[in-house]
Amino acid sequence: MEIVVNGRNSEISERFREHVEEKLLRIGKYDTRQKIHRVEVEVTHEKNPRQHDTAARVEMTLRSRGPAVRAEAASTDQHSALDAAIDKLESRLRRAVDRNRIHHGQRGPTSLGSATADLPLEELADELRDDDPPTTKAGPIDVQGDCPLVVREKTHQAQAMTLEQAMYEMELVGHDFYLFLEKDSMRPSVVYLRRAYDYGVIHLDVTT
Repeated sequence: MEIVVNGRNSEISERFREHVEEKLLRIGKYDTRQKIHRVEVEVTHEKNPRQHDTAARVEMTLRSRGPAVRAEAASTDQHSALDAAIDKLESRLRRAVDRNRIHHGQRGPTSLGSATADLPLEELADELRDDDPPTTKAGPIDVQGDCPLVVREKTHQAQAMTLEQAMYEMELVGHDFYLFLEKDSMRPSVVYLRRAYDYGVIHLDVTT
């Protein structure tokens, strides 16, 4: 397993690289088939003194033959941020292993399609609706509210998948939502975390 440690706004010492490798030994018990071939660790240091509590951020990505697994954490220093990120990573891998045990055992999980089929559209609209804050101009973009403007664009390669697979991959990256191409209908869709372990699904009907 290749381990790559990079620093942003800082140099990474050889001692810290060794510390990362020692910590990552914890995940070995979840990789019995040696599917993980690369772990990418990025350490960011924030120079703003007002952000002392989150001055160090550690982002970790596990590359394997399956979906990527990600975790990130911020703290006052890179060592405590690394510990927190490892804890999140281990938790997600543990859930993935438990999910596979249920899936391949005698007791199957509840279908996500069945769990979300009865979600009322009115309830979904209430969740997404919010009071409209004032709109201001930031260049050519209309910005609502007085928060700082953050623009970040990403493009990902995607394969059509079932709702269950999208839910599984959302858990692995630790996000509250996951954008995917629904396999049966080939519609762009989003599955998202609502409350506790309840989920919602949004489908788009693309018209030309």
